[in-house]
Amino acid sequence: MAGRTAPLSLTSLGGLVDAGLIDADQSAALQPVADRYAISLTDSVAALIDREDPADPIARQYLPMVAELDRRPEERDDPIGDGPHSPVPGIVHRYPDRVLLKAVHVCPVYCRFCFRREMVGPSGDGTMGTAALKRAIDYVAADPEIWEVIITGGDPLVLSPRRLTEIMSALGQVAHVKVIRFHSRVPVTDPSRMTTELLDALTCSGKTVYVALHANHPRELTGYAKHAIDRLIASGVVMVSQSVLLRGVNDDAAVLAALMRRFVELRVKPYYLHHPDLAPGTSHFRLSIAEGRRLVAALRAKVSGLCMPHYILDIPGGHGKVSLSESPVTETAEGCYSVEDRLGRVQTYRDR
Repeated sequence: MAGRTAPLSLTSLGGLVDAGLIDADQSAALQPVADRYAISLTDSVAALIDREDPADPIARQYLPMVAELDRRPEERDDPIGDGPHSPVPGIVHRYPDRVLLKAVHVCPVYCRFCFRREMVGPSGDGTMGTAALKRAIDYVAADPEIWEVIITGGDPLVLSPRRLTEIMSALGQVAHVKVIRFHSRVPVTDPSRMTTELLDALTCSGKTVYVALHANHPRELTGYAKHAIDRLIASGVVMVSQSVLLRGVNDDAAVLAALMRRFVELRVKPYYLHHPDLAPGTSHFRLSIAEGRRLVAALRAKVSGLCMPHYILDIPGGHGKVSLSESPVTETAEGCYSVEDRLGRVQTYRDR
């Protein structure tokens, strides 16, 4: 895999019709969705979709739906509160010892439940330029408490090896940064990107590098994904997982168990199972916290401790992540919960 052939990318309703992924008579109803939210599937993803199954869990993650036009009052453009914690463009600094570096706002695929769906896509915030990147790195370098930089977006592994080398080399010069983490779907959705050049770029900083791999259903972890994961691990990258708990995709203890076991078999440690965020037009994906906690309890009864992720809520408004399995959570009314954040403050969460 020293080189790669560019994969097919389906980025329009017409392309989805031509590929047999949606019916032609659906296009008119879906056009307002396409006008608002980006569409893109790679050939790797398209090949996984069962065109005969109207409830296919892979299709549900990637194909546009009219339900996305249903925006609920509790939903937010910035559901986890990145904006108030962004001291310079591209940086989110919510926790003392780590920052997010949002290097790019495009992805090879666009998930229909994305919590940054108002920011990503061809008309989103784009790729960080050289001057903005320097300012962001200067911010990191000026704060000796920052131990970890989490490179996200968008999907940072769509960046060219040259651009990744520039970022990693700059971070490599910051002595107090010890760990660099990438959040990516690319090894699953576009595994041919795992070229020798990209792997060299990921590991050129001399820092410890983690990749948090996003997959939500065991069928996504194909032989091609395994090869990409094997190459990452062989290059010295440490792998962990992140998944989102989604109605109609993985809201079943047996499916979750199969997904987490597959991660472990591939040497990817289950890390995060996210409660879905309050992104616009995503209510059809969301379970209640009570449903999620029951599912996670059922998962714990099925699998080894190696297979257990942290069930996480990112509290709206920028209050940070909490474990819904460990933190005090009280249902105060239907769809309304009292949640204690990481600083011991009580926050209110409404999912309807």
